[in-house]
Amino acid sequence: MNILMVLKVIAALVTAATGMLALIKPDAAFGFIGLTANGVRGISEIRSIFGGLFIALGIVPLFLGSVAYQMLGVAYLAIAVARAFSIVFDKSYAQSNIISLVIEIVLGAILVI
Repeated sequence: MNILMVLKVIAALVTAATGMLALIKPDAAFGFIGLTANGVRGISEIRSIFGGLFIALGIVPLFLGSVAYQMLGVAYLAIAVARAFSIVFDKSYAQSNIISLVIEIVLGAILVI
């Protein structure tokens, strides 16, 4: 296995781990997405979208291979574009937002190659 493939597997596992954290401990999501849940409906959304979806996005490429890794990369790059738009138009220059943008670009680039 070459270094690029190792990085892709790590990126997928990090995605799944992020999802696991949101699923198991949704109140911890505030630390990495800045959202808090008001009531059980909000907790359900964090568990399902940031939990379930990210688990699937991270695990599926491990089984489907190249095209699925590329799709995960495209998803990260799309998130980065939307975040960059928000940073500029919403003037959301928080350090955590910039760090997230950089991580999304790096992971997206690794995954689409």
